[in-house]
Amino acid sequence: MGKPTGFMEYSRENVIERNPLSRVSDWKEYTAPFSEGSLKRQGARCMDCATPFCHIGMEIQGATSGCPIHNLIPEWNDLVYRGRWREALDRLLKTNNFPEFTGRVCPAPCEGSCTLAITDPAVTIKNIEQAIIDKGFENGWIEPRIPVRRTGKKVAVVGSGPAGLASADQLNQAGHAVTVFERSDRAGGLLMYGIPNMKLDKEVVERRIRLLTQEGIQFVTNTEIGKDVTAEELRAQFDAVILCTGAQKQRKLVIEGSESNGIHLAMDYLTNTTKNLLDSNFTNEGYLNAEGKDVIVIGGGDTGADCVATALRQKCRSVSQFGKHPQLPIERASNNLWPAYPNVFSMDYAYKEAEAKLGDDPRQYSIQTKKVVADPQGTVKELHTIEMEKLRDEEGRFYFQEIPGTEKVWPAQLVFIAIGFEGTDQPLLHQFGVTAVNQKIEAAYGQYTTNVKGVFAAGDARRGQSLIVWAINEGRGVAHEVDVYLMGKSNLPK
Repeated sequence: MGKPTGFMEYSRENVIERNPLSRVSDWKEYTAPFSEGSLKRQGARCMDCATPFCHIGMEIQGATSGCPIHNLIPEWNDLVYRGRWREALDRLLKTNNFPEFTGRVCPAPCEGSCTLAITDPAVTIKNIEQAIIDKGFENGWIEPRIPVRRTGKKVAVVGSGPAGLASADQLNQAGHAVTVFERSDRAGGLLMYGIPNMKLDKEVVERRIRLLTQEGIQFVTNTEIGKDVTAEELRAQFDAVILCTGAQKQRKLVIEGSESNGIHLAMDYLTNTTKNLLDSNFTNEGYLNAEGKDVIVIGGGDTGADCVATALRQKCRSVSQFGKHPQLPIERASNNLWPAYPNVFSMDYAYKEAEAKLGDDPRQYSIQTKKVVADPQGTVKELHTIEMEKLRDEEGRFYFQEIPGTEKVWPAQLVFIAIGFEGTDQPLLHQFGVTAVNQKIEAAYGQYTTNVKGVFAAGDARRGQSLIVWAINEGRGVAHEVDVYLMGKSNLPK
C-alpha cells in the first residue's frame, strides 16, 4: 500500500500545533491542518505489510491495540497518497460513522500497532483520517442519506454519546424510526461536554447532529429517562430500547478534608466550562473560574490533562497534576512489545502549554494526597502529600509504599478530582430492571442483550470507562443485534 519505498524515503511528520503561548488565549482547536503534499507523503509511508496490525482491534496487556472499528487503514492511506480523496472517504465511512471525532480525540491505538512502528515512527494514521473527513465536508461530499424505506419499527436510544449516536445512525439507515434521548441541553454526551473545545470544536459535534437529524433521527434533549419519562413509558412506546448512558459515576476522593469547598469532580468542571462558553462566551456569572488561583488536578489521565489546559485558559496562577504512577519510560519497556499499545512518555497538548506559560511540566509522579486543609471559611487552602514507591511482591503483584521524609504541602484554592469512573447511574437501571455487575450493565459483548426482553446496552454503560472507538464499535454491534431482534435478520455489519 502507498509507495513501496515510501517508509524509507519519508520521515514521520507529527501533527501541526498552534503556538502554545498564543493558543492558551483562546478556545479554538490547538491543531492546524497538514498540507495536501504532507498528507500524500505520510500516506506513502504505509507499508505493504501483508498483515496490517493497525486494525486488529484487540486488547493486549490490558490495553487496546489496533483499531476496534477495524478501519481499512492501508486502503485509504494508499488512496490519499494517490490523491483519490473521494474514494478514500468512501473506504473510511465503511467502518467509521464519525471520523471527525476519532480523528481528533482517539488516542490512536492503530499507530501503536503499525508495523512500521517496530523500527521507526508509525504512520500518522490519525491525522490522515481527520484530513479525509474534513475534506469530505469541505467539498460537500457528505450529504444526508435519507433511508428509502421505513420498517414501522421504533427504537429508543438513551444517551447521545458516541455509542448512542453510532447505534442510532446504523438503525436509522436500516429504516427504523430512531429517537435519541439526552438529559443535557445539547446532544453529544461526552463529545459535547466532556471533551474541551480546544480538542474537539463543538461546531464539529453540532454539524454531525444536524446531519443525523436531517437523515431522520429525532433528538429529545433536556429529558432524563427515569425521571421525566419512566422506563415503563419508554418500553411501552418503543419496540426496542438501547441503554448507552455511559460510565457517568465519577470516583470521589475520600480523604480527610475532601468535602471542603473548592474541590470539584473533573467532569463537572469541564462540563461547566464548555456550557458557559457555548451559552454566553463566559459573560454569565457563577461558572468555575480558576483565574488567579493555585490549581491542583488529582489524577494522571487525559481528563486531568484537559483540566490543566482549561485552567491555563482561565489564567490560573499555577497548576499541578498529581499521578500515583512513576513517569513512563521514553522508549518501550522490554515487557511492552509491539503490537501492544506503547506505554511511553509523551507531552500532551496541555503539558506543552503549561511548560510554555508557567515554565514547567505540571505533572508530579508517584505522589499521594494524604489530606486537604481548609481555611476558617471551609475553603481548601492546601494539600498535604507524600511520595510513593511502586514495588512488586513475591507473587509478582504491584503495590505502593510511602517514602518517609517526602511529605510536602501544596497551596491550592481549586482542586479537581480526575481519578476515573465507577460505572453507570444505578437508579435508571433499577427502573428498567436490568442486572448490573460492578456498576456496569450485564450484557455480553457481541450480543448486548440485557436480562429484560427488548432492552439492550452498549458502550461505557456496559463495558466501563473506555475509548471512543470501542463506543463506536459497540454502537454498531448493538444496532445489528437490535435489527435482528426487530426483523429476524440484518444486513448491518456486526
